[in-house]
Amino acid sequence: MSFGDPNNPYGQQPPQGQPGYGQQAPQGVPPQYGYPQQPAPGAAPQYGYPQQTPPPAQYGAYPPPGMPGMPAGMPPLAHWGLRVGAYLLDMLIIVAPMYALIGLGAAFAGDETGDSVAGVFGLIGMLYTFGMAIFQLYKEGTTGQSIGKKVVGISLHREADGATLGFGMAFVRKLAHALDSLSCYLGWLWPLWDAKKQTFADKVCSTVVVKVNSNG
Repeated sequence: MSFGDPNNPYGQQPPQGQPGYGQQAPQGVPPQYGYPQQPAPGAAPQYGYPQQTPPPAQYGAYPPPGMPGMPAGMPPLAHWGLRVGAYLLDMLIIVAPMYALIGLGAAFAGDETGDSVAGVFGLIGMLYTFGMAIFQLYKEGTTGQSIGKKVVGISLHREADGATLGFGMAFVRKLAHALDSLSCYLGWLWPLWDAKKQTFADKVCSTVVVKVNSNG
């Protein structure tokens, strides 16, 4: 018995036709137990090999079938009721405190001092309304959601790629709502039957309002 071979310390010989310890399987011979099997070039990956899957289509990459021009991956469009609810909440947040302060100031009116106090309350109310309106517009432009939109679970985005508008474009869209009112308020109702649920202002500015959670 020889101990000189480090790969075969016990002097045992491998069976005829079988590779010994440390030997490579011959070319063209199916690999035996203990030899890792490699997939042939171009063959489908077998069990145990990680399979690569293509990334999902992103919002704005491809239009889905049946809705030309609508970006793939876009969340469901917000229906008219959710948009109205968000608008009413926003208006309540913006103007209700102003009227409350004006009403409180009116309680002091009646003499010179009381009128001054009422004027101060009215001024504070108007400053609040202006500041809150700017804040709401900023939030809508930078995050897609005013306070009202966040409460009902909808968000405003660019139609092409799903990006937020930014403060400047959000302000332009707010001005464009004049088209919705000048058309005998038809533009405000347009999302009821429009395929993309857009007002006239949305169409001019290429924006959509989408759902961002399961509410509604």
